[in-house]
Amino acid sequence: MIDTMTTTATGQTSDGFLASIFGPKRHEIVAVVWSFAYFFCVLSSYYIIRPVREEMAVGGGPNTIPMLFIGTFITMIFATSIFGWVASRYPRRTFLPWVYLFFISNILIFWVVFAQARDTGADYVWLGRVFFVWLSVFNLFVVSVFWSFMADIYTREQGRRLFGFITSGGSIGALIGGLITSSLVTNIGFQNLLPMSAALLLFAVFCIGRLKNWVHHEHEDRIEGTFESDKPLGGNPFAGITHLFSSRYFLGIALMSLVASLLGTALYMFRAELIGVAIVDPDERIRFFSNMNNAASAIALFAQMFLVKQVVTRFGIGRSLFLFPLASIIGFVILAIEPTLMVVAILDVVRRGVGFGFAKPSTDMLYSVVTPEEKYKTKNAIDTAIYRAGDVVGTWTIRLLSVLGLGIAGIATLMVPAAVISAVVALWLGRDYKRQAKALKISGVE
Repeated sequence: MIDTMTTTATGQTSDGFLASIFGPKRHEIVAVVWSFAYFFCVLSSYYIIRPVREEMAVGGGPNTIPMLFIGTFITMIFATSIFGWVASRYPRRTFLPWVYLFFISNILIFWVVFAQARDTGADYVWLGRVFFVWLSVFNLFVVSVFWSFMADIYTREQGRRLFGFITSGGSIGALIGGLITSSLVTNIGFQNLLPMSAALLLFAVFCIGRLKNWVHHEHEDRIEGTFESDKPLGGNPFAGITHLFSSRYFLGIALMSLVASLLGTALYMFRAELIGVAIVDPDERIRFFSNMNNAASAIALFAQMFLVKQVVTRFGIGRSLFLFPLASIIGFVILAIEPTLMVVAILDVVRRGVGFGFAKPSTDMLYSVVTPEEKYKTKNAIDTAIYRAGDVVGTWTIRLLSVLGLGIAGIATLMVPAAVISAVVALWLGRDYKRQAKALKISGVE
């Protein structure tokens, strides 16, 4: 989408240095900086309050987790349908900021209610369950919408160069957000973390405005084909689901999402079971979860800053996607041998670090060969409803296996074949992406 510009010899040298280290060329820097800041704010906002969600799950009792995920899935179905309706009727530049403003208002409401409950000593178990469901919807929506926007304003070639660096903005935000929580939660109480989260999300809305201005300036001669178009996406509000089930490509992405959710949910339930016994104090548990998040963010940040661009450009998107299930295969084999809280925590950290470092930016690159409607509606359906469906299947599967007498070691063993299937699908998606990209290039679409 960004036109090629004539540069001086100095500019070309600068382009070469910047592009080789971080990805962006000189004429892309403004957009990349605002994209970086945007994702920084989104994930920092989320990771400040993510450990609170984990504590609400433990505090409500590990046996309630399957029901919490059912509630999350049902809520997500309604939310995805409403989002599809809005996307069909309003221009992207109109509805995108309002998605974030809606969630900001929610955070502030939770802040007031939690603060009142803690000040009066009232029980807030059910409020915590509502917060768990809400945050599980919140995190997938704000991140999914962000990457739909990124796939909308950058070309395929730019995505391969820039998405790793842009993703690192989110990892830095996640790391800083986690550090804020781990250093402050025991002093100020978890409820007072919420307005900090809201403030960061508000700055993300400002970043959207700056990117809108940049798109308008760069493409004023063909504005109708960009994010700044006054035209809504149109189509059926449920087009995300219909596109999904009519395409092997989208079904492959959805299958990887389901498996990732299944494996992640298994670790989530193992952790909830073990940590409830190991750590009694709620604020201390929140700090433990926050430290895990910090470690995962550090791994992801290193991969995004220095590795993912090199892996994608040299070996392809398929092999970059393959690293995530590979880490899962190795990790669950180790967990089957040594089923302890420490191994669960380390495996969870490594999986999330590799997932956000390689799998997430690589998966988002897959959407650069699809239509604008599919970038918003189908991607949103996969990232939200399908992913949360995986949570439901995962929690009830793990619970059933536990009732049947399988412990952590036995369940971990059964997770290995699922990770192998995901690895095969990752390589197939890489090949199909290349096929579609080649077809678009032949047709003259960049």
